Amino acid sequence: MRPTMQARKTLIDTAKKSSKLRRMISAVVLALLVIVLFLMFHKPAPLAEPMAPAAVVANAQSFQQKLSQLDPPAADPDASAQQSAPEEVRFTGDELQAALVQSNAAGSATPPNLQTPSGAQINVQGAPVVRLEDDVVKGQFQAEVAGQKVYVTVAGHLGMKDGYATFEPTEFRIGDMKIPVSMVNAQLQKKMAEQRERMKLPDFISDIAVEKGELVIKRK
Repeated sequence: MRPTMQARKTLIDTAKKSSKLRRMISAVVLALLVIVLFLMFHKPAPLAEPMAPAAVVANAQSFQQKLSQLDPPAADPDASAQQSAPEEVRFTGDELQAALVQSNAAGSATPPNLQTPSGAQINVQGAPVVRLEDDVVKGQFQAEVAGQKVYVTVAGHLGMKDGYATFEPTEFRIGDMKIPVSMVNAQLQKKMAEQRERMKLPDFISDIAVEKGELVIKRK
């Protein structure tokens, strides 16, 4: 039985509406993809302004001097010499940043690769920019995702467990796009486990944390 003219008109109208709806959905999806790509590949605001070369040298020297205070004192019959070692040493964000810049320039530090939630490889490039805020450390570094250069920003809490440094992320961004921490934490912890020996702290260290915008390392 052939459909009536009214039924045909209804079918045609329904098909037109369906086609229009598909075009609208496609346009929305395309717009969202453009926004996502823009956020991913857009350069975010820097965590900190670049330091002048003289400031890098001065802060790096200060970092090394403070770091040397953490070394176990040599055996000395004079008890007062051993008591002079501080129980904790505090590093500013500038001192930590300068040390990272010098370390990267010397080629002595190569951060491990990470992956995006989709599995795309992230190859870290250059020294990260570090900023300490309250009890959180923030890092920003240039990386490569699917052959394109992007900026990755990560923040979290530093700690220590069983003699190894730990890091619990609280924020993760690619460009200006925020990625849920739950989507990357497992991958991050896996990479840290693979680099476990590099996370081992000296036996005379009892704790490491960020407090009041400073990196605090405590002795036993």
